[in-house]
Order: sequence, then C-alpha cells, then structure tokens
Amino acid sequence: QVQLVESGGGLVQAGGSLRLSCADTGRTLSRYAMGWFRQAPGKEREFLSAITWIGSSAYYADSVKGRFTISRDNAKNTLYLQMNSLKPEDTAVYYCAASKIFWKHSATLAEYDYWGQGTQVTVSS
Repeated sequence: QVQLVESGGGLVQAGGSLRLSCADTGRTLSRYAMGWFRQAPGKEREFLSAITWIGSSAYYADSVKGRFTISRDNAKNTLYLQMNSLKPEDTAVYYCAASKIFWKHSATLAEYDYWGQGTQVTVSS
C-alpha cells in the first residue's frame, strides 16, 4: 500500500510562503488521485485541494483558491502544495492523502484511502 510522508511545514510570518511536500515511500503515487487537507485544534479536518492521477485537473476550496497551488511529480513520487500569502488562520496540521478513485479530484474525506502523519504550519501575525 501507499505510504505518505509530509514535510516542509514550519513557522512563517503572515504574508509569507511555504511549500509542502508529500512523498510516497511505496513509490506508487501515480496510481492515485491526491489531496491536501488541514486540521486546526478543535476543528474538523478541512479539504483544501485535490489533483487527478496524472495532474490534468485540480480543484481548490474557496478558502485557499488563488493563494495555494497543488501539483505532482509522479516520476519523483511526490505531491506538492505551494502556499503563498499565508494568513494566521492558515495555522493547522496539514495532511496529504491518496484516493483509489484516481480519475476524479474528490473533496470528500471518506473517499481517501491513505493518509500521512501531517506537518505543522504556524503563521504568526
């Protein structure tokens, strides 16, 4: 099965940028649609963005549209999330996920089969 590991989180000032990476140590990333979610303390896990298995289309939540960009490099078995114009309300643990429904970019948490452990992003004011 796919094994996902997120990296690239950290502390950044408001207005700054970060790029998150999600590596599949099982080297099977190209077989799945992929998504990014986040979860702040006391909040439900929130959908951010998804991309189809070959990266031909992408979908974004309104909260990040125009600021975040999802991309994938199947040859490197890596998913990315470029985050610009960060706001304090973006502070959360960020998770990548893989879906066996590889032909669609799903915003539904239950349709994802594999999850990483998450990486902390903290945006200071």
